[in-house]
Amino acid sequence: MILTVEHVTRYAYDAPVRGLVQSHRLTPSDSEGQRVLDWDVSVSDGIRGGRFRDGAGDVVESWSVTGPVLAVEVRVTGRVETSDCAGVLRGHRETIPTACYLRDTPLTWADSALRNLAAQAQGMEPLQAAHHLSGVVSKAIAWTPGATQSQTTAAEALERRQGVCQDHAHALIAAARDAGIPARYVSGYLLAGGVQDAAHAWAELHVPGLGWIGFDAANGCCPDARYIRLASGLDAQDAAPIRGSARGGGGEVLDVTVAVSQSQQ
Repeated sequence: MILTVEHVTRYAYDAPVRGLVQSHRLTPSDSEGQRVLDWDVSVSDGIRGGRFRDGAGDVVESWSVTGPVLAVEVRVTGRVETSDCAGVLRGHRETIPTACYLRDTPLTWADSALRNLAAQAQGMEPLQAAHHLSGVVSKAIAWTPGATQSQTTAAEALERRQGVCQDHAHALIAAARDAGIPARYVSGYLLAGGVQDAAHAWAELHVPGLGWIGFDAANGCCPDARYIRLASGLDAQDAAPIRGSARGGGGEVLDVTVAVSQSQQ
């Protein structure tokens, strides 16, 4: 299918900022499951900087804004042709060794409860273990918008038994790594109907012989033609679509709207 994306991120400051710099992972890469037809990223009053493909195969682009400014808008529009590869990532060029994704981060550190989840996969074949862990996490954490924040860890989300897609992904990653399965966080888009207040996220687990396979524990499925893959990392902070800093100013108000729709072939 062909998916159309409109993703707008607005930053409003209560005092003018002297300037800001941002690093974007907002452009999808082509793979067997997705082909970019057209894509545009713009920043109000922004100056486009360097652009490169990192070791994970993701497109990274820098932007800067010279102030004073009270507001900045990052707008993403584009169309991507997608197909269902049963969650298997094929044709994606990357150079980072898979073993690097066994490394914990503060957001994905496994406490005793997560280690107990990982222990359930002992003795299973890697693919079976990956599906099992995704199902366990899906049942353990109820989808509850507003129950967690961006800094909530996998262990905290599991303890609360509530969270959103970020928490499902972090918990699955933590359990998988503890079970010896390389795992990483993926940011992207999902055709879900209506306007959303955030992009989507899921996990990818590495299975010998198949490679990276996506698992969306929040929705109890593997990514299919409804998904657009943007970028990956060790956790949500590492794979964030927008990272940056502002000079001067005061408080910041962030507003995000995401609309994904299906276009005619």
